[in-house]
Amino acid sequence: MNVFDWLSHMGIPEVDNFDIVEIKFKGGRKEYYRNVDFLALNTGDPVVVDVPNGHHIGYVSLQGELVRLQMQKRKIRDDDEILRIYRVANQKDMEKWGEAQNREIPTLYRCRQIVDEFGLKMKMSDIEYQADNSKATFYYSADDRVDFRELIKALAGEFRIRVEMRQISLRQEAGRLGGIGVCGRELCCSTWLVDFKNVSTSAARYQNLSLNPGKLSGQCGRLKCCLNYELDTYMDAIKDIPAVERPLQTESGPAKLQKTDIFRKLMWFSYNNDNDWHSITCERVKEIQALNEKGIKVFTLTYNEASEIEDLAAKSTRELELLDKKFANSSPKRKKKPRPQNRTAGDNRNQQNPNKPAPKPAQPEAKQNAPQNQRPAGEQPKKRRNNKNRNKPRNPDANAGQAPAAPQPQQAKEPNAAPKRQNVQKPKPTEGNTGNANAGDAAPKPQGKKKFPPRKNQGPNPNKPGNE
Repeated sequence: MNVFDWLSHMGIPEVDNFDIVEIKFKGGRKEYYRNVDFLALNTGDPVVVDVPNGHHIGYVSLQGELVRLQMQKRKIRDDDEILRIYRVANQKDMEKWGEAQNREIPTLYRCRQIVDEFGLKMKMSDIEYQADNSKATFYYSADDRVDFRELIKALAGEFRIRVEMRQISLRQEAGRLGGIGVCGRELCCSTWLVDFKNVSTSAARYQNLSLNPGKLSGQCGRLKCCLNYELDTYMDAIKDIPAVERPLQTESGPAKLQKTDIFRKLMWFSYNNDNDWHSITCERVKEIQALNEKGIKVFTLTYNEASEIEDLAAKSTRELELLDKKFANSSPKRKKKPRPQNRTAGDNRNQQNPNKPAPKPAQPEAKQNAPQNQRPAGEQPKKRRNNKNRNKPRNPDANAGQAPAAPQPQQAKEPNAAPKRQNVQKPKPTEGNTGNANAGDAAPKPQGKKKFPPRKNQGPNPNKPGNE
């Protein structure tokens, strides 16, 4: 990610064009070189630049008037100490630089082994070879001062190259290695951030962040640089919020501050460290603090006296009564439908079935106590249910021409006796019907059909013509 040149589309005279160009090297390192030959350069072009005891290759990252502003910001003087740009890198320069870059990873592994052999308390982070393959810069980090004179001799003899040791901080080390932050973007220190400002835990306190080292620390192990980005905005917003150094005194108990919303100007308090939090505005907090300084305790965080709560309750009650009256008058009254008169069950039945005879009058006690098998004099026997299929033979053609059997008298049922199966005699075919099939004679009995016994408790069918 490079710096955006927001002056590139503006028509600036070429005579006054700034001749210093910003060049970016490995690990985000940026230096400034003078374009003496006024080469036509574009952002991202590889160029060969002058370095002490050789030359190196970098990429153009910024040019024009923005370079002047960057130099003023980093306090770099425009004098003769600024080196020059030789030319735009050609194919041969890029191939030679690629061979030098291929030596970096094996050199780093071997260097770490040599550091362990010497027992030095330092961490080798990165190695950068010069494009002419004549010099190598070793970047390391350490907590204390390290005597690496013997180490330089060992490295120079091992790799046959000039060695330069450069100590960097943990933030610079994270910038050279690169990575992805918790925000999902590439690290600021490896893209655009150049100056590393001091970050303290007070920046997290002003922003109401939890003081958890695991969440506040970056990949470098130090506090995140982005904690300073919004600090000025929070400092301006916190000016209107009162400082609560001690609990607020109320009749319900001391109220302690639990949370503050800086932008909404709200503060949450709890009584005696309860789980229920009550939010009030910053103006109300200032009012309560002024009363407490005079020795006056408020009734609650919201009201100064108990009468205010009673007045509020009475007011809400009156509002509810007005609402009841309003809706009671506005809603139309529904007319009640006339209900039918209460009638007895007998009358309803007579209306539904007008042809049905009236219910029988109650029988006298003598008739009720009479035995079931005896009927009083003058009472007609109950008619049986007309069932045409009762006592009908399964094969009506077999009994054709025979006289119907005489009806058997029905036995009186005992009150608790189980129903008995009646023995109905099966009709037998006569001899004259076996060989001849004359008119009026019964047809021969079909073979293969199964005979089923008659139904239980069946008597003669009174509706049959022969049973009169």
